[in-house]
Amino acid sequence: MNQGEKRPASFGRQARTLLNRLQNLRTTHAPDAPALSLRDPWPGDPRRGARLVKAELEFGGAVLAMPPEIFSAANTSSLVRAHLHGFTWLRDLRALGTDAARSRARALVSDFMDTHPLDLRASTPDVTGARLAAWLGHYDFFAASADDDFRQRLMHRLVQDARNLSAALPPELLDQRALTALKGLAAAAIAMPEHAPYLPRVLKFLTPELARQFFADGCHVERSPAAHLAALQDLTELRALLQAANVPPPAELLTTIDRAAAAMRSLRHGDGGLVLFNGAKEELPGLIDLVLAQAGRARGALAPLAACGLYRIPAAKALLFIDAGPPAAPGLDRFAHAGTLGFEFSYGKERLIVNCGAAPALAGEWSAVLRGTAAHSTLTIADVSSAEVRETGLGRRPAHVHAARQDYGGVHWIEANHDGWGKLFGAIHHRRLMLAETGDELQGEDLIEAKNPQPFTIRFHLHPNVTASLQQDNEAVLLRTPAGLGFRLRAEGVPIRIEESVYFGQTEPRRAEQIVLAGHQDGPQHVKWTLTRI
Repeated sequence: MNQGEKRPASFGRQARTLLNRLQNLRTTHAPDAPALSLRDPWPGDPRRGARLVKAELEFGGAVLAMPPEIFSAANTSSLVRAHLHGFTWLRDLRALGTDAARSRARALVSDFMDTHPLDLRASTPDVTGARLAAWLGHYDFFAASADDDFRQRLMHRLVQDARNLSAALPPELLDQRALTALKGLAAAAIAMPEHAPYLPRVLKFLTPELARQFFADGCHVERSPAAHLAALQDLTELRALLQAANVPPPAELLTTIDRAAAAMRSLRHGDGGLVLFNGAKEELPGLIDLVLAQAGRARGALAPLAACGLYRIPAAKALLFIDAGPPAAPGLDRFAHAGTLGFEFSYGKERLIVNCGAAPALAGEWSAVLRGTAAHSTLTIADVSSAEVRETGLGRRPAHVHAARQDYGGVHWIEANHDGWGKLFGAIHHRRLMLAETGDELQGEDLIEAKNPQPFTIRFHLHPNVTASLQQDNEAVLLRTPAGLGFRLRAEGVPIRIEESVYFGQTEPRRAEQIVLAGHQDGPQHVKWTLTRI
């Protein structure tokens, strides 16, 4: 099966689903409580917990009001609805830890169980899996001291959801969310021994899923550092669940965790946050540290990332990242950006050149803008993105992306090209980046290969902490960081200017600046530029 294909729903699987729904109409035996106490291993945010007590759900830089009917029809994006019905936000109430937080958790779980009909997003395998793991992982917090009626209803719903999820396997989703579904069913099987037969079903689908979801270098196939972090969290939880049940984890799971952790370490800047490719934000370094500690690879070797094409090139204190691989395949491209050959550059713990980041969860109008080529530190032809950005992925995209990396003569260099504008303009973008061994100089060349010359723009988006000023008769730009670090960017043969930009790499959007090199249709199609530490 190709990566972009969906698994067909067989007649047998459809029959199992219908039979399962009929069985759910009958009285279902459920245990009085989980036989094994599970604990969600990830930290919550008490500030977000306080907002939940006030009926506000904060997620992805946005806030969603939570009226009583919220679980039947939330008028928001699929991503926010998945978060709402997945209940992973229970960790924020647990972090708050007050009686009001515990009461609010019970009230929201009770509202969910009493809502008919539910939003359809609540019953998808990934959301059901997330909810099973969240309810069981926070049972001691919100349910253990509740009254008998609440606990009985909760356990019945857990049994029902586990049965529905088992019948839905293998999940049709091809991305990281399939791992969340498997994790949730494993939690149910381990916490409720009466349903232990679900565990062999999880293990049956887990091994082929691991082989399909990760490149040989350990990078997740969605090519998104954010999706990679979520996948590694799921895998470490799965391993912990199996160990708690005294079930030996499959060797493939252990190997995948080891490789994915090495890749995770390679996707971080010197400040500990994530590189901003394909829907990623910086994320809290403390959370990434915790995930790596749980994985058992907080330190050690870094993955080369050549298989996925998210290259990491270190030199002394400098770090250069470039997206020089094909976009994720259809079915895996929910976070894909039109940012091919976009790069980021940091020195020590300070980011200088970045991509613009990911849109807030509720800011739909920003999504297409931030996924477009112009929001990345790369070249754009005729103000057209190198891939067609769609709500659920990419349409037109580069068919061929080639990259070669070499280190010699005290220089680390990478040369890459792609044909994202091939069908529109018959054009190929070539980019060559050379980083000195000292990390003090980055040289770049951008070339458009086309029969008919094209207008183009090369952008260098700056981190909002970086200030920029034109100097030397507008032939160079001086960059300064809060710590006093200075770099100068020069370009040959094209005008250079400073324009406004925006940065969505953190919780709140911030104003920023960008350096722009504009090339005309009747001018040279080859630009050389240099970024030098001063």
